[in-house]
Amino acid sequence: MSVTQLVAGANCPVPSEKLQVEVTLSPAQISGAEVDISAFALTGSGKVRGDDDMVFYGQPRPGNGSVAFLANSAGRAEFSVDIPKLLASTEKIAFTATIHENRKTFGAFTSLQVTVKNAAGQAVLVATLPATGMVESALILGELYLRQGQWKFRAVGQGFAGGLKPLAEHFGVDISDAPAPAAAPPPPAPSPAKKPISLSKVTLDKGKPRVSLEKKSEGFGEIRINLNWNRETAPAAKSGGLLGGLFGGGNKGMDLDVGCLYEQRDGTISAIQALGNRFGSFRSDPFIELKGDDRTGAISEGEWLHINGQQWQTFKRVLVYAFIYEGAPNWAQTDGVVTIYVPNEPPLEIRMTEGGNSLGMCAVVLLENINGTLQVNREVRYFKGHQEMDQAYRWGLNWRSGSK
Repeated sequence: MSVTQLVAGANCPVPSEKLQVEVTLSPAQISGAEVDISAFALTGSGKVRGDDDMVFYGQPRPGNGSVAFLANSAGRAEFSVDIPKLLASTEKIAFTATIHENRKTFGAFTSLQVTVKNAAGQAVLVATLPATGMVESALILGELYLRQGQWKFRAVGQGFAGGLKPLAEHFGVDISDAPAPAAAPPPPAPSPAKKPISLSKVTLDKGKPRVSLEKKSEGFGEIRINLNWNRETAPAAKSGGLLGGLFGGGNKGMDLDVGCLYEQRDGTISAIQALGNRFGSFRSDPFIELKGDDRTGAISEGEWLHINGQQWQTFKRVLVYAFIYEGAPNWAQTDGVVTIYVPNEPPLEIRMTEGGNSLGMCAVVLLENINGTLQVNREVRYFKGHQEMDQAYRWGLNWRSGSK
C-alpha cells in the first residue's frame, strides 16, 4: 500500500481502527537534551478532562487504555490509539515532545518524524517536520482528530519556547513543577478541588536530597524503579563475571545491573538481584521483583525493580543500588540514572555521574517507611562491592562467595 508523506500543516484520513503512532528524532540523541514524548486525549474544545487524558512514561496506560504509551528509547517513542475504544467525548489526540528543563531547543535536532501505522502494522502516513532553526523547547508534533465522522491526522510542528508548562496549560492541565511545601488546609468547599497533574520530573540532588510521600490508605500502588545508562559502547553480551566487571573490564563497554537490599518490619533481611538468580516476586513475599534484567545489553528501556506499594506496611527500608557488571568503573561515562515512578506522583530522578572511578558499586537511593509514609532519600555513595555497602548501612547479610 502507498504511504502518504505529510509536511507541516498537511493532513490525511486514517482508518478508524487500532493505530500505532511512532515518533522518532534525528539525531536520536543530543548532549544535554533529554526529550520526553507524550500524548494528550482532548475533547472538542481542545482540553483534557482530567489526569487520565495524559499519557506518558510515568502513566503509560491510564483510563480504559485506549491511548497507551508502548515503548520509549533514545530518540523514539511509540503509542497505540484504539479509535473504537476512545471515550465518546474524545475528539483529538495530540502528540507532543518537550525538552527536560528547557536545556536546549529543538533547533539542535535535524528533523522529527511521526509515523502512523494501521492495525496490520503497515505505515499509513509519515509526517516529517524539519527542526533546524526552531526556538521552541516544547512542540505539538501532530494530532489525530475527528472531522465529520472521519478520523484524520494533521502534521503540526509548532510549540512553545517556554517548555512543558505552557504546552500543558494550553491543553487545560494544571501543572506543578515540584511538590509544594505543606500549607494550612483551605476552607471547606462544596466539591473537592481537582489535584493538579504533575508532569515534570523531580531531580533529587545535593541541594534537594529527600522527598516524603504522604501515607495513603490504599497504599502506593505499583512502585517502578528504572535503571538506565548510556549504551553507545555497551557490550553485546555479559561475560567475565562480577569481579571482572568491577576490577578491570579491559576496553569493553559498560554494563550496569540494578538490585536492592530490603528489610521488612518483622526483621527479615535479604537482597534482590540478577546475580544468584534472586529475582523475587511482586505479588507474594518479598513483594519486590526484578524485571527486564538486560543480559544482552540491547534493552533500551534499561532494568526495572517493581515494589508492591500495596504492601508498603510490611517494609522498613529498601536500598536500591547499581553496580558496573562489566567494564572499568567510570560513572561519569555511564551517564547512569535511576528514576522512581509512583502512581499519581511526579517521577523522581537520581543521577550517578560523579564519584570515585575506582569503585564499581553505588548505593543510589534509600526508601524508608516512616510511620506509613514513603521517604525517598538520595544516597549516591560509592563502594568497592556488596560487602562494603552492606557494612556501611548495617544490613547484616553475609556476602562471602557462595552465600547470600
